[in-house]
Amino acid sequence: MSEWITIIGLEVHAEMETGSKMFSACPVVDSVEAPPNTAVDPLSLGMPGTLPVINKLAMEYGMMVGLALNCEIPPINQFARKNYFYPDLPKGYQISQYDRPLAVDGWIDIDLSDGQTKRIRVRRAHMEEDTGKLTHVTG
Repeated sequence: MSEWITIIGLEVHAEMETGSKMFSACPVVDSVEAPPNTAVDPLSLGMPGTLPVINKLAMEYGMMVGLALNCEIPPINQFARKNYFYPDLPKGYQISQYDRPLAVDGWIDIDLSDGQTKRIRVRRAHMEEDTGKLTHVTG
């Protein structure tokens, strides 16, 4: 009988502290404090004729994350539309990376309590927009 090896994959999301959203000049607001629909613009709604403009600072932050994770930064990365329907995505698609992400083939070394080091592989780091957020405040 063969041995089984446990492999655990994680998908970690982080919100960058930039002044505007990933593809528009629309400001980033605190989703708990700000009134609903105060950070919406024609691009977020998918209005005809609107075109995305990439947030340069967000890309620079993303590359810094890739370098901190010991990733390769490919000379070309690509964004595409990921189509799905969700209440906080009024235009019906999300601009995201998959085929050509911002950073690839990295690693993190973790020091273990027994003095050994465990290398954790990082397959990819990619960027995507999060144009809206549903926040449910309870209590």
